[in-house]
Amino acid sequence: MTSPVKISVPSNQTMVGLLGERDEYLRVVQGAFDATVHVRGNQITVDGPEAIQASKVIEELVLVVERGQAIESATVRRAVEMVGADVRPSEVLTDRILTTSRGKAVRPKTAGQKRYIDAIRKNIVTFGVGPAGTGKSWLAVATAVRSLQAKEVERILLTRPAVEAGERLGYLPGDLMSKVDPYLRPLYDALHDMVGAEGMAKLFEKNAVEVAPLAFMRGRTLNDSFIILDEAQNTSPEQMKMFLTRIGFNSKVVVTGDQTQVDVPGGRSGLRGIWKILEGIDGMGYIELGSKDVVRHRIVQDIVDAYSRHEDLPSK
Repeated sequence: MTSPVKISVPSNQTMVGLLGERDEYLRVVQGAFDATVHVRGNQITVDGPEAIQASKVIEELVLVVERGQAIESATVRRAVEMVGADVRPSEVLTDRILTTSRGKAVRPKTAGQKRYIDAIRKNIVTFGVGPAGTGKSWLAVATAVRSLQAKEVERILLTRPAVEAGERLGYLPGDLMSKVDPYLRPLYDALHDMVGAEGMAKLFEKNAVEVAPLAFMRGRTLNDSFIILDEAQNTSPEQMKMFLTRIGFNSKVVVTGDQTQVDVPGGRSGLRGIWKILEGIDGMGYIELGSKDVVRHRIVQDIVDAYSRHEDLPSK
């Protein structure tokens, strides 16, 4: 029989953040394991067959709260999953990428997102592949802004193939920016969240952010840049090769895509099979994100899982 595990919480403030309203967060932990949780003063006692696993989650959440990060029910559920996968939530959830113009810290929320961020930091070229809602583009933009603010690069370049998702939008009026804008709107939105409207205006005014369709990359050499290729599943193999050979000195590239949403004519995606070609090249990273990394509404994770069960799609 497992002996009860006792956890001492350092302060009343930490205890308040750990418990949640009416002990909501501890109930989430208790519901995930065959264990009971009791609180008395600044001490938590965990008892039951899975007391050790449940106590690990609580101990990790104590560290998260102690480091100044607020938690919520979704955070607790992700912490349970991480501990089950032998990952420390305190290392994942407290990794700050940057602070937005509104003072909000941008951090990875899942173990997969942490691997993705670490890969971007480590490699010259990183592929982030996974379903909608896993934060591929969001985290890429956050890391790009941090690199720009730290003067590690001179500009951010955002590009995306101009392929429509199953609908023909027809003629788009206006200049280049107006024509490309609908395709790059998700990246604009992420950039706006990071630096605000005024910050965006200043970056564009200083030419510190450039937006261009993928077709305009041919013939260029991109130095001192953080380049994000979004929706890469809609490149052709020829476009992917062209793009990857644009990389210059002191540049970093993040390529994001979802292999289940290929809209390129003929289905010849430059993202499919890419790792079989590039694996083994120094400075390359490939991270696959899954339904557990979805940070939108819970139903999005369920939808992704449902489609995965009914589709036979190749990976890498």
